[in-house]
Amino acid sequence: MKRKWNMRIGVAMMSFALLAACGSEDDVDGNENANEDESDNSEEVNANTEDDGELLHIGATQIVEHPSLDAAFEGFKEGLADNGFVEGEQVTYDFQNAQGDQNNTSTIANNFVSDDVDLIFANSTPSAQGALQATDDIPIIFTSVTDAVGAGLIESFDQPGDNITGVVDLHPESVEETVAFIDEYFSDSTVGLIYNSGEQNSVAQIEAVEAAVEGTTLEATTRSVSTSAEVQQAAESLIDTADVFFIITDNTVVSALEVVVSAANDYGIPLIVGEPDSLERGGFATFGIDYHSIGYRTGEMAAEVLSGDKTTADIPAEYPENMQLIINKGAADAQSVEWHDDWDELAELFE
Repeated sequence: MKRKWNMRIGVAMMSFALLAACGSEDDVDGNENANEDESDNSEEVNANTEDDGELLHIGATQIVEHPSLDAAFEGFKEGLADNGFVEGEQVTYDFQNAQGDQNNTSTIANNFVSDDVDLIFANSTPSAQGALQATDDIPIIFTSVTDAVGAGLIESFDQPGDNITGVVDLHPESVEETVAFIDEYFSDSTVGLIYNSGEQNSVAQIEAVEAAVEGTTLEATTRSVSTSAEVQQAAESLIDTADVFFIITDNTVVSALEVVVSAANDYGIPLIVGEPDSLERGGFATFGIDYHSIGYRTGEMAAEVLSGDKTTADIPAEYPENMQLIINKGAADAQSVEWHDDWDELAELFE
């Protein structure tokens, strides 16, 4: 980015020099011609400024479009705007959706590098991995990543790396709290999990769930999918086995959540989900975080980098600040969940 700003300053200085030279030559042609030439040159400078790209360019890469990731991207843009980087005024965005295909994340990231963007916003683990493989120079700010260390994105939260940092989407106590909730109110249950084994963030969460159920009255059973088209079959295969569904923050499964909701409603299986946006689509309960808020925080980080105040290496990676039990009462009714009065006090409720 420093190289770009130096080039832009150089172009501006050359333009002013040309204006001064033209002004001196116009003295022999009369004031009218001088003013005319001055006007023409001003227009040329303005045109060159536009062409030279005074706007900073941000490449936004996202594995798939679904409400949680979309909310994170909106939060990112708002965080930047509130810190002086408004879309269309100081920054412009090139948003690219990988359509759920991890191979596309590399292509997208390589294109951003070729375009020499000023910063990459990576919204999901595969998107961040693709970006980091493509560049060790362009700053990368990630979110919607569950296990940033395990995915090889950062060395540690305190020392994330030379060109990458961000906010993960899993509160450290989320899995344990969710499993404890299921164990208390749905004891002696088999918990059905569906995930994409190709997503590192999902593998990490499944392993955490399997570790958390040890010593409880619960047991876990899993189904693995590769694409969103396989989610319905996986859900149907769990109907005779699972007493509770627990859908983690797996991008592939969440993008097809409606088919899981349908199975949960049809067969009276409580559907626990990994984030609040899935509640609005029919999930029953979550110990979740607000994706807009983690996106907003990454926008604040990006503003510090783009302003030159800090580099990504100066900004520690972060966990979400807050976690809340949230219950969808309408979904509880649809899934024949027995209501417990203490939920009125423990949870944030909506229908």
